Amino acid sequence: MKKVFATVMVLAALTFGNVAVMAQEAAGQAPEATEQVAEDVAEAPAAEAVEAEAAEAGGVVALHKTLKTKFIEGGAGFMAATLLCLVFGLALCIERIIYLSLSKTNTKALLAKIEEALQKGGIEAALDVCRNTRGPVASIFYQGLSRYDEGIEVVEKTVSSYGGVQLGLLEKNLSWISLFISIAPSLGFLGTIIGMIAAFDKIQQVGDISATVVAGGIKVALLTTLLGLIIAIILQVFYNYILSVIEGLVNEMEDSSISLLDLVVKYDEQQKKK
Repeated sequence: MKKVFATVMVLAALTFGNVAVMAQEAAGQAPEATEQVAEDVAEAPAAEAVEAEAAEAGGVVALHKTLKTKFIEGGAGFMAATLLCLVFGLALCIERIIYLSLSKTNTKALLAKIEEALQKGGIEAALDVCRNTRGPVASIFYQGLSRYDEGIEVVEKTVSSYGGVQLGLLEKNLSWISLFISIAPSLGFLGTIIGMIAAFDKIQQVGDISATVVAGGIKVALLTTLLGLIIAIILQVFYNYILSVIEGLVNEMEDSSISLLDLVVKYDEQQKKK
């Protein structure tokens, strides 16, 4: 009995010893596993970001190659000529937009300054205010006030006449933009006709109608027409925007000119009373 009991105790001791050793090893490996999981979690977003950037860069490169291929397939001559319409047209549009942006004037503030200058320093002070203000409205005011000595009617005619001059300056180069809007699709249609002629010439040479023979000419026709229409649409949007800005400036010029004439009439009456 004692031998059996001693044997059982020895086996129990060995079993518990192995369990303790395994527990210690597990406890030692747990932090390492936790750190590994944390590193994997931290590296996951970085890996996803790198993959996203690579995909985006690949998409840009693919788009660039596609555009280049289509440009060559459409015929370098007609595609380049049509693309020049976009370049020159956009250059003129940007120039007009910058000019019109610089032509905008706070007419209410300008009229207030002119009224104050007329009360304090007369016509000369008002001319100085107009001379130091940028924009077509100030130029019209300056021309009108400079003819004050010749009478109110002359001032009115001068303001009206010089308003037409400023309108011409605002509309400068619009005819060229309109020309490029018309030329771009026309070049595209010309490329279409030439492409179709080339397709029929190939059909005549081969003596048979097949998709392979006709595809090249039709592709040239469609690509040149597509580019011409896209350019015309882009330039037309800019052209209409420029026209809307000019229309707003013209309305502002007319309204402010009437207000200036009222100030001049009021000033003239005050001078007669004196």
